[in-house]
Amino acid sequence: MESVLSVLPQHVVELLRRYIDEDVQEIRLRINRPIELIKKDEPIFYSVLPVKEDFAYMLSQLSQSSMYMLEEELQKGYITIKGGHRVGLAGRVITENGKVKAIRDITSLNIRIAREKIGIGESLIDSLYNRKWLNTVIIGAPQSGKTTMLRDLARLVSTGVERKRIPSQKVGIVDERSEIAGCLDGVPQHTFGPRVDVLDACPKAEGMMMLIRSMSPNVLIVDEVGRVEDTEAILEAVHAGVSLILTAHGSSVKDMATRPSLKALIDACIIDRFVLLSNRNGPGTVEGIFQQEVKRKKDGIEGVRK
Repeated sequence: MESVLSVLPQHVVELLRRYIDEDVQEIRLRINRPIELIKKDEPIFYSVLPVKEDFAYMLSQLSQSSMYMLEEELQKGYITIKGGHRVGLAGRVITENGKVKAIRDITSLNIRIAREKIGIGESLIDSLYNRKWLNTVIIGAPQSGKTTMLRDLARLVSTGVERKRIPSQKVGIVDERSEIAGCLDGVPQHTFGPRVDVLDACPKAEGMMMLIRSMSPNVLIVDEVGRVEDTEAILEAVHAGVSLILTAHGSSVKDMATRPSLKALIDACIIDRFVLLSNRNGPGTVEGIFQQEVKRKKDGIEGVRK
């Protein structure tokens, strides 16, 4: 958390130190508006109103006093800082040839707190491993704990599970948004074990093919798939004999069948398990584990509670 506080002006730090705890998910600052903390998905507002000088200070801290260093990050709209925390930015967008070039006159800043939950994936081992790691899609709404679960499953694959006689395997992570590994200068900031290779800030479809060609992973870890090119790369990976653990946005398993690109995965019958998460009892609540039968029903999925 010190890496987060180091970005903030001192008067904001003095306020927040009293209120930051393990329940904080986001810290939001907007020029001339109250500071907002998100705890357990509920907003809490504080009377301190950041001003332009505060934002100038925060951007200086984020850029290490060199805005040139942030040029690529500002095109994406977020910056990853030490600890894997992600700082989102909003303001006036500069475009060039119809594409975002940068964000200027930044007026909103959102720090999403990255947390490790070591062991959160252990309850899924018996369902997701059967002589090999099964092709799995973790489904959930925003802030349901998908990335946190994915992160711990990557650790389990990399380290192996001795008590289950599951050997360690090579893991390739395509981290397009720098959220899974939270890399800083290419170095993962989270705990993954000895056999993880990360392509940071790399488009998912291209990254999957790059890792297969260059790093020969046994298991690929990819967050928030959903584009047609993602599906094509996933099919290629499966045909290459690589297992995949993926996440996708959705409020139910049936949501998969309503999205054309993800429906293609169902139609190909390559996904062995669907894990549905919610934050009903906190992020990472497992609502159900489902498997697909070769003989598909109308929605393409037969649910089996584990």
